[in-house]
Amino acid sequence: MALEPSQERVLQELLKPNSQMSRFSRKLDYFIIAIVMFAVMGAFHIHFMLTGGDWDFWVDWKDRQFWVTVTPIVLMIVIAAFQAIFYQHFRLPIGATLCGILLILGEWLNRYFGFYLWSHFPMSLVWPALVIPMCLWLDLVLHLSRSFILTAIIGALGFALMFPASNWAILAAFRVPIEVQGTLLSMADYIGFTFSRTATPEYLRIIERGTLRTFGGESTIIAAFFSGFVCMIMYAIWWNIGNYIAQLGWTNNRLKSFMGFKKDDNVTVAEGLGGKL
Repeated sequence: MALEPSQERVLQELLKPNSQMSRFSRKLDYFIIAIVMFAVMGAFHIHFMLTGGDWDFWVDWKDRQFWVTVTPIVLMIVIAAFQAIFYQHFRLPIGATLCGILLILGEWLNRYFGFYLWSHFPMSLVWPALVIPMCLWLDLVLHLSRSFILTAIIGALGFALMFPASNWAILAAFRVPIEVQGTLLSMADYIGFTFSRTATPEYLRIIERGTLRTFGGESTIIAAFFSGFVCMIMYAIWWNIGNYIAQLGWTNNRLKSFMGFKKDDNVTVAEGLGGKL
């Protein structure tokens, strides 16, 4: 695709170091990066809230079975897709870690301003789970293996297994047994009973009776391995979806005129965003 003389002049100005055009372009890049970061943070946080939010909102819902199983699976949907996009375009194995950092940042903003300041729930009830170590492991496996197949097998399995281990140091204090009016409870259950959440599934949930709900035991191990098996499948599916999305930049369509192309321009793969690195 040939450039017009005006487009060539603009390109030459952009390539000059410390020119006014290059400085403006760099400022525009920073502005776009900030917008994309807030968009990813909001989208990922909404996705996690609607799928695994009930288990992550409240400390008494962070149980030994469903919280351990559901959370890594629903996180893998967005993380695998963004990891594929970053790796296909930039060869940077940082997509999972960036998504994890943005999710944690969005969750802490939501829990502090929405749950704590607005609804007056204590932070000991609404703290979010830690996901950054799992994301670091996933990026590390991709960086060392450079294979999405090995990352789907080793990385996704470790992603799920590291979730309960990473959060155990935070959650252990809430699994201390206490006796309240002759009933054996955990500290997390007692906090949940004290701060009732009416008209929500959290208020209607049937608490386990007859035994103390601990975070240990074989149920947690079985749940973590089952979650790891599902995460392998989810990673393979959403890596390919993210890979497909990464190749959409060069597709000819009626919207290409908004990107500076003419109606009759034929954009090749090498000229578009989907070119091979």
